[in-house]
Amino acid sequence: MANNKLTLTDAFGQAAYIVGGHGSRKVKVLQEALEQVDGETFSDHYGNGSIIDEFQQEMADVLGKESAVFFPSGTMAQQIALRIWCDRAGIKRVAYHPLSHLEIHEEDGLKELHQIESILLGEADRLITLGDVKGIKAKYACLLLELPQREIGGQLPAYEELEAISAYCREQGIKLHLDGARLFEITPYYGKTPAEICSLFDSVYISFYKGIGGIAGAILAGEQDIMQESKVWKRRHGGDLIGLYPYILSSRYYYNERVGKMGHYYEQAKELASLFNACHGIRTVPDQPVSNMFHVHFALAASEVEPLLVQMAQKFDIAITSYLNKTGGNSCSFEMSTGDRYDTVPQDKLRAALTWLDGELQNR
Repeated sequence: MANNKLTLTDAFGQAAYIVGGHGSRKVKVLQEALEQVDGETFSDHYGNGSIIDEFQQEMADVLGKESAVFFPSGTMAQQIALRIWCDRAGIKRVAYHPLSHLEIHEEDGLKELHQIESILLGEADRLITLGDVKGIKAKYACLLLELPQREIGGQLPAYEELEAISAYCREQGIKLHLDGARLFEITPYYGKTPAEICSLFDSVYISFYKGIGGIAGAILAGEQDIMQESKVWKRRHGGDLIGLYPYILSSRYYYNERVGKMGHYYEQAKELASLFNACHGIRTVPDQPVSNMFHVHFALAASEVEPLLVQMAQKFDIAITSYLNKTGGNSCSFEMSTGDRYDTVPQDKLRAALTWLDGELQNR
């Protein structure tokens, strides 16, 4: 008999097959990366050394920028990039989406640490458009675009819209910064290289723990003088740890392991989204994913959906999420990202589980 007192988190942890991601974030993530390294290799020392210099140059080349700097976190990297652009323009104001990471996940770090004012551009439930950008009346130093826009399902603008926004910013002397935490994941949809996408931007941030799956770490890339200045701010922020090599080594290892699989993850996401959309009362945002990440919405309250997902995990040994976000009185959602684990899930079992879930939802 199923134990219906299990929480969704418990059921997720006990399932043999988990649909999303690369795997649990256990110490073996670092251990696997370190197994590939000669133990006599010298570590970096306060941001210096061949181990960090070589990786920074490699990433600069990948992104098509003059220089790159490795940071322990994207939060630090992006705040510093925006601070530099504001200082150079003499304007302490930047613009970004209302659901930008800087606005909702960083405890007002940009405002409290740097006294930079934010202009929330457009509306929370849609992408920023060229019309939004042209409609800003106040002077501002930098526009930040997040590709994909995570909090609304990982949506992306048409590439032509990006080109138009970039051209407008350059005409107006406004710097354009890319929150590219998931940059590599969008290259299959756009059919562009990272360098081609980054050519539209003055500075770029990428993450190594999201789609890449490293333990932590970020790169900020741009012109040489900007990156040199970012190193000063990195020191001021306490980002020059005596050794960043665990993050660098895991970033390099998993980048090499997974960057070539982004097209495969994208195809997985499209397949999985079609299975969800075939279920009664379930829809994905976007309807067809534009990267390996999308949101799954239920037309039922979380209190009704959670017991069904617990039962599904127990009955089929398949889990699709460990949580549900309330999106209204009678709706809820979760975020899905496909990765290495998807191919380990027996497809007949997954389809049987979702067919069962479809039947249960129809009865509600």
